[in-house]
Amino acid sequence: MAAASTDLPTIATEGYDVIVIGGGQSALALGYFLRRTALSFCLLDAEASPGGAWQHGWDSLRLFSPPSSSGIAGWPMPASGPGYPHRDAVVDYLRQYEQRYALPVQRPVRVEQVQHREDGFLLTADDGRTWRARAVISATGTWRHPVVPTYPGCDLFGGVQLHSSRYQSPLPFVGRRVAVVGGGNSGAQIHAELSTRAESHWITQAPPRFLPDDVDGHVLFERATARWRALQAGEDAPPAAGGLGDIVMVDSLRDARERGVLHSLPMFAALTPTGAHWADGRDIAFDAIVWCTGFQPALQHLAALQGLDDQGRVPVNGTAAIGVPGLWLVGYGEWTGMASATLIGVTRSARSTVAEVEAFLQHTTHD
Repeated sequence: MAAASTDLPTIATEGYDVIVIGGGQSALALGYFLRRTALSFCLLDAEASPGGAWQHGWDSLRLFSPPSSSGIAGWPMPASGPGYPHRDAVVDYLRQYEQRYALPVQRPVRVEQVQHREDGFLLTADDGRTWRARAVISATGTWRHPVVPTYPGCDLFGGVQLHSSRYQSPLPFVGRRVAVVGGGNSGAQIHAELSTRAESHWITQAPPRFLPDDVDGHVLFERATARWRALQAGEDAPPAAGGLGDIVMVDSLRDARERGVLHSLPMFAALTPTGAHWADGRDIAFDAIVWCTGFQPALQHLAALQGLDDQGRVPVNGTAAIGVPGLWLVGYGEWTGMASATLIGVTRSARSTVAEVEAFLQHTTHD
């Protein structure tokens, strides 16, 4: 019977064996392995178009690994020109990957809540649509949960403040005084770019750690893999000799080094209305601050579930949620799999997770 005109329309609930929340690299890798099973599944992506968080990266963003070391499961990333792949090449690769494997992505769907029920899960989007699933894999990454630390005087600073997730290019800052806060790869690269068009001051909590010029993301991943394999075999792991968070000397950083600007200031003690104040008594004026201070896992949709820790994370065994049968988390960093937040690193976690999901659903069906 049709609803009265004053009622909200009835929205049918779709049911699947597995729902993947996300549409970026982790979700697509999961979709690749789910395609090889008999399970019904779909991917719910909050973005309006393919490419995941990469489509929000700054204009000059490049990977620091070659295409051969930057693909996800099944299909290597094609070469797109000289040098490391540009942001747009990554977005195009993910778009083609989704089409190549005919992955069932529904977008834009922003999942607002996941509820655990006796028969599985109920997922609700911010527009009221709902889905049912016997198992859920959360692969939302971190981009929607940027972190800006609180310092004394934050509310007093009268200039522009933005997180690196909102930075696009140096053009709005030409000729201005900018503080770039954060000692990772994003902070280094954004400072190097801004220093060509603005008075940029790079501020870091600890002295930045630069890798040798001949070490890139491929080398780092190979080293991390060797350590992982040794630990899995119960052997002594080789020394880390550089980690995935250390700064890779891409071309823009080598140029900044040659210009004599690749150095940082220690963290300030407080912000002021016109800039920042240091414990040693110095003051520096800024017109803007770019916070390159990282992200936290975007897990707000799991808040209704039990067992989140003080950091808003779900305790896991591998990628399986502890205390929430039928829930897995993939692609959030080391706590959900070695190098799982990288293009090349997520394949291992995606493959093992889909195998676990398949076994779990077979077991619950037989029960």
